[in-house]
Amino acid sequence: MSGRAADEWTRSYTLAEGGEVSINARNGTVDVEAADGTTVNVRAERIAHAVNDAAAAEILPRITIKEDVGPETVALRTEPLGGIVIGVTVEVNYHVRAPRSALVRLRSVNGSINVRGLGGRVILNGSNGGVTGEDLGGGVEARWANGPVKIALGSFKADLVDIRVTNGSLRLTLPDTANANLNASATNGTIDVSALELERLGDQTARRVRGRLNAGGTPIELVVVNGNIVVDSGTSNVEPRTQNPELGGPNQAILAPNLEPRGQNAEPRTKNAEPRTKNAEPIKRP
Repeated sequence: MSGRAADEWTRSYTLAEGGEVSINARNGTVDVEAADGTTVNVRAERIAHAVNDAAAAEILPRITIKEDVGPETVALRTEPLGGIVIGVTVEVNYHVRAPRSALVRLRSVNGSINVRGLGGRVILNGSNGGVTGEDLGGGVEARWANGPVKIALGSFKADLVDIRVTNGSLRLTLPDTANANLNASATNGTIDVSALELERLGDQTARRVRGRLNAGGTPIELVVVNGNIVVDSGTSNVEPRTQNPELGGPNQAILAPNLEPRGQNAEPRTKNAEPRTKNAEPIKRP
């Protein structure tokens, strides 16, 4: 489809302290950046693809973003096109500046999620893309399928960190001072915690790690199926280790070096490929 038409949809909302920003995207990326103040600024790129530019321009007004807004909630959702549509694809890319303390809940199918500088809880759900979180300061809950997840915490509080990935890798960067109890497992993958000062607890294998960071406390739950896990610290420049080439590559020999891997990591899926598994289980609202 060579035809293309695009426009911008912009809104500004006032949100109460600690309120929630929710974006439910379909075929598009979601970028959320923290800002001072109480205003939520949204710029959405609406894009239509069709056989020619004229056909795409006719579709563009039918791309609808539903708003559900109140003093404590700003919720936006990309609506599916109504009626029978053949030979047309649409996407909506959201660019959001949200109050730093807001609870941010994001969902994307066939698109990536990027969040930066947020201090409140971040809840992520979706598939067929990638996730990047930078300089986060609250709890993180994520369910993701068919894509890599990379989260860096600039500060660490008492909020749960719970990340589960299917068919993708996971990298989590923690502050050196984080007091946490780590529980990580990888099916058809390995775990690298070599950059951490971790007091190991219980049985350890190349695919299961439990331990205490500093004084312990806040739970960190990491689960990956068909992918590797790397957990490092904010000041560490350590790259994942490659020790014994017979064990199949990086991260493998950190724990239990005599274990053989159960299988090769899943081959990455293309962005618009049909997910090999159902979309990650939605997270219930607190």
